Amino acid sequence: MIKQKIIEFLNSNNYDVRISKNGRWIDQKCTPDVVCIIADCILEYTNYSTEVEFSIKDIWYSKYAKENVIAIFSKPETNSTNAKHEYDKFFSQPIKLLAYSNILNETKKGNKNVYKINNLELLEYIMQRDTNSLIFLIAYIKKVLKDSGIYNIFQEFLTIQTKEKFKLLKDKFIHFTINNTSINGKIECGRIFTKVLNPLAYELHKRGTERGNLSKNIITIDELRYNRTNWQDELSNKDKTITRKEHYQINIDKQPLTNYNIEKAKKIVRKYNETYNSNNSEVKQRNENVQATQIHHIFPVSDFPTICDYVENLISLTPNQHFTMAHPNNNTAYIDKDFQYICILAKTTTILEDYNRCNSNVYCFDRYKTVLNIGLKTSDFDDVKYLDFDHLLVKIDYFYSDFNTQNYQLIAENNRPKV
Repeated sequence: MIKQKIIEFLNSNNYDVRISKNGRWIDQKCTPDVVCIIADCILEYTNYSTEVEFSIKDIWYSKYAKENVIAIFSKPETNSTNAKHEYDKFFSQPIKLLAYSNILNETKKGNKNVYKINNLELLEYIMQRDTNSLIFLIAYIKKVLKDSGIYNIFQEFLTIQTKEKFKLLKDKFIHFTINNTSINGKIECGRIFTKVLNPLAYELHKRGTERGNLSKNIITIDELRYNRTNWQDELSNKDKTITRKEHYQINIDKQPLTNYNIEKAKKIVRKYNETYNSNNSEVKQRNENVQATQIHHIFPVSDFPTICDYVENLISLTPNQHFTMAHPNNNTAYIDKDFQYICILAKTTTILEDYNRCNSNVYCFDRYKTVLNIGLKTSDFDDVKYLDFDHLLVKIDYFYSDFNTQNYQLIAENNRPKV
């Protein structure tokens, strides 16, 4: 559904670089993870409003960007003199990409570019996770190349992956960019070339470009993400006797990224519940009429860190449900298995209704199967076909066959999905 919406949106625009003369339709900092977090920063600054105007510096100096970009990407303060040039590119390049694609509207006020959100749905989709951002980027890159009449040369290389074909592709791209835009340096064209080719190579499990040459191996998703170590080397006085990889492993703490992803997932679930469930608890319970202010991990972070930021593993609860039922006696180190089953039934209902509604891109059936597989330490859910909620429930019931009906029988009945 969302992929079709992306295609329809892109098809409604003409991105021919020969007409626009804009060589900055994609750039060095336009990696999936950076575009993802910049989209999040924009939504946070505008409070999801399509009427709020903003500049690049508004996003750059916003409190939310300062708190998260510094922590996640191990960067200096956003107002640091040493970092000014890098931050300018870090924020401006993804925003320029979003503007060229028309997800943002760009207008001129005096000598300043100002922006508004033009397609809120797609910007929210890009913000949710960097894999979403990558899906959009791949579709966008293809459309720009097709509109510009040069997609065929990329297809040729991705079919016949020789050094000769690689050199021919790179030379033609550089020639095209210099002839049709204000960019006139081969080195600059080469940097942009990497951001164009490698996502396409990743999608097809092909070789791409590495350090200006044909890569030895197929491109992996890690190679598409922002290279955080370059800037760190310059600003943290890396010991020259150790490798960059060793320095990275010693000094980078992954916890800030994990915390950010968890909080972002909670924000997404909270906003979804506000929009579609009036801030009520996802667990339907008679006489529990207070607002669902708590976002609870169905499978706890400490035991299942790999699914800690999956929205499918998060559920909106009331304080009473969270602190006396999910965690009896407010012992957050303990999960009540019977109430966990209730939460899974309720979450399944939410996801089923989401698919029936057909207007949300938040929940994913396949990711939900992953959550259940990991949380229940099995691979049984791999056998469940796409959107087969009946079979899914059979599997869930099997793993909770020891459910204590005396405690939660009525709540279980009220939360069982109507499939």
